[in-house]
Amino acid sequence: MFDQDTDTFPLADVAAYQPRRIPEVMTAPVRNLEYRIRVWQPTQMAPEDAVPPPLVLCHGWMDVGASFQFMVDAFSDEFLVGRPVIALDWRGFGETRADEQDNFWFPDYLADLDGLLDVLEMPEPIDLLGHSMGGNVVMQYAGLRPERIRRLINVEGFGQPAAEPEEVITRLRRWMDEMARYHDGRMGLRDYDHLSLVAKRLQKTNPRLTADKALWLASQWAEPVMHEDGVQRWRLLGNPANKITSATQYRVDEILALWRCIEAPTLMIKASDQSFERWWQRRYTMEEFDQRLGVVPQLRSLTIPECGHMLHHDQPELLAREIEAFLR
Repeated sequence: MFDQDTDTFPLADVAAYQPRRIPEVMTAPVRNLEYRIRVWQPTQMAPEDAVPPPLVLCHGWMDVGASFQFMVDAFSDEFLVGRPVIALDWRGFGETRADEQDNFWFPDYLADLDGLLDVLEMPEPIDLLGHSMGGNVVMQYAGLRPERIRRLINVEGFGQPAAEPEEVITRLRRWMDEMARYHDGRMGLRDYDHLSLVAKRLQKTNPRLTADKALWLASQWAEPVMHEDGVQRWRLLGNPANKITSATQYRVDEILALWRCIEAPTLMIKASDQSFERWWQRRYTMEEFDQRLGVVPQLRSLTIPECGHMLHHDQPELLAREIEAFLR
């Protein structure tokens, strides 16, 4: 972690990234929440007999819908003819407030996505893309609602290691301990003295992230908060309860049952710099994940070079080209 006292304004001379395409930002009522969505409208109308489906984007854990901005900017004007692109902020992330919620359950994301598509009343089937946690959500959702999905894209959504039954004891104890810490105020998100420090933190997590993009992302990931001492600081947009360990086990047999029901052609996109095996300390390997993917009926996989897990930040142009080719 960098030192806020000695590195106060590390990016003071850098200009923030300027988006090429500006979305409409709006809210939609979904399951007693006001879901924040961004809509990039089509570049122009398409002929009535050639209107492409909407593309819905689902971000990952501790991310926000605005994170897809670089990728959307990289889409060609031709690809966006008649095609709206919609990115959501999941509950408890970004500007979809869930401040009263002290725990988050994975099935809620499935129900939220289902409810959002109902509220938006978009023509179906749609094209659906998810990154990381969002990739896991869209894979399960496509198995539950196959009729709603035309084409499916999973970007770096690998799931988790198979859980052993006896692990439930450790998991639930940890969950209860973390719930107690949350309600004692010991799991809050850190405040930063300046927006550039948020940007620097993003660069520490992803060294490939350029300074201009880091500054722009920081403005989307954090909000100014006035403290009792009269000093404004920046707080990450997210409910700290998202950090609490899940109380439920990851059941691979159930996941595979869902994946077998996917009817849409599916594209799996991986980053060349694979870190998840290191993250899981080889409890879960790429070979095991690829074996799981074998149950998906219509699957194609590819790898984007010179990027890490946040490949929509690292290689938005290459990612956009692959998405365009798959969705045409």
